[in-house]
Amino acid sequence: MTLIGKMYSYMAQPQTKVILSAAALSDLEIELLPFDRPKFPLAKIPAFESLDGFRLTEGAAIARYVSSLVPDAALLGRNTKETALVDQWVHFAESEIHADASMIYASASLKLLPGYNADASMPLHKWHEDQKRPSGLLVSDSITLADLFLATAIQRVGQTICGAAEREQVYPHVFAHYAKVTSDARIKDVFGEPGFIEERLVYN
Repeated sequence: MTLIGKMYSYMAQPQTKVILSAAALSDLEIELLPFDRPKFPLAKIPAFESLDGFRLTEGAAIARYVSSLVPDAALLGRNTKETALVDQWVHFAESEIHADASMIYASASLKLLPGYNADASMPLHKWHEDQKRPSGLLVSDSITLADLFLATAIQRVGQTICGAAEREQVYPHVFAHYAKVTSDARIKDVFGEPGFIEERLVYN
């Protein structure tokens, strides 16, 4: 693998998983270090610094930059239409699924969600069969950045508002996508154990 720089974050951070996975699928390496505030005064993680001193924050921006370094890996798609679809799914996963699930994840232990009901707050939309590809992936026959972002979002959903019953009976195809992406030997260790819960979190 070719070292391309350093990232200041921690492994459990979802966007960090996406970035490290994108690097691994491109045969690139990023050194993971504790956060360095003097270098990044806005104190945002993850934060990236390339070998030539280029600095970048915002997880999606870093992931897209890393994915662009090896075009043959096709993490951004193989043509302009596929690239547009990748961007569409990244935005969808971040704004429609991950944001809500992460808020619930962070608040659950403190019970800061008065009136929260899982039926009303499920941030995961039905994934119709006609949106699926024969490969089981989102955009092409190989893993793209879209698949990585959706997988991290679904991992958080499985830790919060989708228990075993929801995973098996309501969203089996969505969690099949998660399993397919995270079983890739190159990134399996990055995602680690899913940490899924048996019963969904509900606060009435």
